Amino acid sequence: MTAVRPARTPLLGEYIRLDPLLKADLPDLFAAIGHPAVFAGGFGGGPSGYTDSLAGFSAFAETYFAWERSNVHAVRLVGGEHDGLLVGTSTLGDFDLENEHAHIGWTAYDPRVWGTAVNAEAKLLMLGAAFDNGFGRVKLQADVLNDRSRAAIAKLGATFEGIVRRDRRRADGTWRDSAVFSVVVEEWPEVRAGLEARLAAFDGRPVGLR
Repeated sequence: MTAVRPARTPLLGEYIRLDPLLKADLPDLFAAIGHPAVFAGGFGGGPSGYTDSLAGFSAFAETYFAWERSNVHAVRLVGGEHDGLLVGTSTLGDFDLENEHAHIGWTAYDPRVWGTAVNAEAKLLMLGAAFDNGFGRVKLQADVLNDRSRAAIAKLGATFEGIVRRDRRRADGTWRDSAVFSVVVEEWPEVRAGLEARLAAFDGRPVGLR
């Protein structure tokens, strides 16, 4: 099957909805992820990428997200008292149609939803969109120093491929090594089943804020 870029339309799950991120959403996104703890893990190039103002965050977002080349998502809660609340962002991008490769990344969530159903369902929805549209390999990666993100990616069922050394600059100008993982289409049924089992443990209860 020849890969095609997934349509930029909402992806609806049981706990979250992935909508196309709009620049009009940036104030709400800043409220959700504009915290030092989010950038400390490597998002936005690391701690030096953090800014404490909406103006600074908007300027950062203008260049950080590949608005036209990628499917940049706003992550919103579904159901419960916080229905519709924007709690983060994640992107399916780096589309290589000829080689059927894509990349899930540029992910950050409100710390109040860490450890909930949010990340597992976001990955389930985006991986499903990629494989349903003919992609054969989806890459996920993290700064080698980001133990939290590396553990979260491994927990998804992705396979660790290795370390890409001196891969990209952090916001402070230092060079990061990247821990690279992937899910290939042959593994997708098992990975999907694992993610669905994790989500079932939440028993359909709407995500609350911690």
